[in-house]
Amino acid sequence: MADQQISKAAPKRERGVDRLLALLAQLQSHGRPMRISELANSLAAPRSTIYELVGALTDAGLLEFSGDGKQVFFGKLMHLYGKSYLKENELIRRGSTEVDRLSLAIGETCELCVLHHNRQAIIHMHPGASPQRISSEIGAQIPLPWTASGRLLLSHRSAEEIKALTSAEDLVLPNGRVLPLDEFVAQCHSASGMPSIVIKGIINSLTQCIAAPVFDLDGEVLAAICIVLPIDAPRSHVIDCEKRLVASSRKVSLNA
Repeated sequence: MADQQISKAAPKRERGVDRLLALLAQLQSHGRPMRISELANSLAAPRSTIYELVGALTDAGLLEFSGDGKQVFFGKLMHLYGKSYLKENELIRRGSTEVDRLSLAIGETCELCVLHHNRQAIIHMHPGASPQRISSEIGAQIPLPWTASGRLLLSHRSAEEIKALTSAEDLVLPNGRVLPLDEFVAQCHSASGMPSIVIKGIINSLTQCIAAPVFDLDGEVLAAICIVLPIDAPRSHVIDCEKRLVASSRKVSLNA
């Protein structure tokens, strides 16, 4: 009887956890406080359910209401959890420090990126110094075929693994061109062993991205550091940036 009760309760608990995770993901992707009604609509969930979840999370300190008391966002405890994570994660700690140093040295936007499910996630970023600087957002998740870092992050994967991580929608580039899946797989594999790769004009026709791999202890690509540059940046500057980038990625790699 007890086993039957546990079995009946499990789907409800699983749905609750899934909804909680979806709520946190929605706040992350939205990037700013949201009203309860907005959360309920975006998650296609009953407003009463969202009120219940938000109440539990605010009581725990994971969420908090904004000054007007009508919108909710991440709470102070999330920051403490993040600090604890950074303290114990050598890659993030070293990578973030090096991204900041590199960006200040070259005056360009630099990012530390990792693979998150089937997306490239920006986990740290330092903006460039130019008034026309190109900036991106920490936490942004970008389809892998759109970026240089995405190709590096998949470079050690088999063709079957790459195809499983790539949806048809991801292959539609921002300029409307459809990238053939086999071509993308070939590009990922050609990036294997390369100190850096360059992608021009995919996400934005005015930008180019240089990315270099960061390796784990086994020599597999764990992350990537990239520099986002104007498409018309002087060739001498691009060469200097690429040289510095490769040195930074090797400095951060755990097998260095």
